[in-house]
Amino acid sequence: MRRKLICGNWKMNGSLAANAVLLAGIKAGLSQSSCEVAVCAPAVYLAQCQAALTGSALGWGAQDVSIHASGAYTGEISVSMLQDFACKYVILGHSERRAYHGETDAQVALKMLRVIQAGLTPIVCVGETLAERESGQTQAVVGAQMDVLLAALDAADLAKLVVAYEPVWAIGTGKTATPEMAQEVHAILRAKLAQKNAKLAPVVRILYGGSMKPDNAQELLAMPDIDGGLIGGAALNPADFLAIVHSA
Repeated sequence: MRRKLICGNWKMNGSLAANAVLLAGIKAGLSQSSCEVAVCAPAVYLAQCQAALTGSALGWGAQDVSIHASGAYTGEISVSMLQDFACKYVILGHSERRAYHGETDAQVALKMLRVIQAGLTPIVCVGETLAERESGQTQAVVGAQMDVLLAALDAADLAKLVVAYEPVWAIGTGKTATPEMAQEVHAILRAKLAQKNAKLAPVVRILYGGSMKPDNAQELLAMPDIDGGLIGGAALNPADFLAIVHSA
């Protein structure tokens, strides 16, 4: 049985004061949670997360990492730096990183290996744009993204991976895939995982990252291959985030 994971992606939001209120509110409502819960914060707030969350049921992580271990890479953050702040998760290959920073599937795969080798858990995002969906390319696009990741990964390490399906057309647009639409793609991703390692594919968690909210979370999370959510806007409101957690 896969334990559900609800992970908040704060994106480029937050302040010391606002984060303190948000984290306190989430922690206060987590006592009855049976799923795994985490937040991925901007790097400048990881120390705050570590101080506020150590010893709690709420995990934390980063939104990106460098492919490099160290060196002359101004502005980048290495996986060993994330280890200093006891990060558990790292979001990789988010559609915003791919679109705004030109990240390729190959770069995302390298980052995934860095994260796994360091003992952290990568949450690797895949997904299609509206144009790709409307032209019937969803399976081909997400399949190709997965192929690059899985080619780089040792089959024995498959269980160390978390995949997040984020239909790019449903992020911040108010549009959401129906539970059936989301499940269809999650099943495709599960089949891809099984091609790499049939024994471990059933234990890999696949999150849904397309505008999951309190009013649609329960239906989405009831699908057989949807193992949690990568939450954007709703993760910035304690009540909304906790409502999704409790749906899981």
